[in-house]
Amino acid sequence: MTKADDEPRDAGATGGGARDDGAPGGRAPGGGDAPAAAGGPPPLTRAQVDEIAKERGLELVRTAEADRRLALLWESPAPRSRGRRPRLSLDEVVEAGIAVAREDGLDALSMRRVAQRLDVGAMSLYTYVPGRTELVDLMIDRAYAGLDLPAAGEPWRTGLQRYARAFWDLFHAHPWLLQANLWRAPLAPHVLDAQEAGLRTIIDTGLPPERVVDLIGMVDNYVRGLARADIAEVLERERTGQDYDTYWASLSSFWEDYFDVERYPTMTRIWAAGGFEHETGGLDDALERLLDAVESAIERATSS
Repeated sequence: MTKADDEPRDAGATGGGARDDGAPGGRAPGGGDAPAAAGGPPPLTRAQVDEIAKERGLELVRTAEADRRLALLWESPAPRSRGRRPRLSLDEVVEAGIAVAREDGLDALSMRRVAQRLDVGAMSLYTYVPGRTELVDLMIDRAYAGLDLPAAGEPWRTGLQRYARAFWDLFHAHPWLLQANLWRAPLAPHVLDAQEAGLRTIIDTGLPPERVVDLIGMVDNYVRGLARADIAEVLERERTGQDYDTYWASLSSFWEDYFDVERYPTMTRIWAAGGFEHETGGLDDALERLLDAVESAIERATSS
């Protein structure tokens, strides 16, 4: 997901032998060389991008660690030409990692735990991945592969709603993602496919590029926060057996015994007007309010 006061603004990765097998770093349908949205400029060429980078004085940093980490995401594993057939596949290791994280959280993930799940020795996993960091990269990319992203050319509001809903569903299917530092999401094929799809929804609405980045970051943060709160509420309900309304009803004596209307006059005023009785309406209503804010930003940009 893109950052607006949240995620890094510039993201890009190159690599030879890009995966196309759909796992774990394979390209998702609709990714790669998608055509420009209707009315937009033609895509930049690699030569043009290199020239812009040169003009901006951007320095390329290359390390062996980064090369190894990125190659695992973008290049298909080289087939073995000799020796015994591997007992496992990289796909199986990644899926086992996801299963551990889904059951016990990302903090519980270790190479030893994954090995136990696969009934192999922990050291044997290093044949497939160099370590936990690289495994988490692959797990995140595999999870992002399941996103139902908006297609190029969709009306911006429909596309952005689909984008937001896709991440809501993703976080509920993989709550462990909310424990990952997505400000440093891996430069992986499906992760960048998602970023591309989000930015593409509003790039040709008349907004300046920096505002496009800010607004998609706002959507990302909004959905992430809502998903985190909703998942926490579900877990609390399962743990205690109390739903949201029952919990607050059990503490209703507070309002008579301790609440000071003079100390909290604004809250009292809103309560008296029935403001706290308003039903939020769930995700769809929340998204409508968010999209209204995006629409206002577009209207301001195109009218100025």
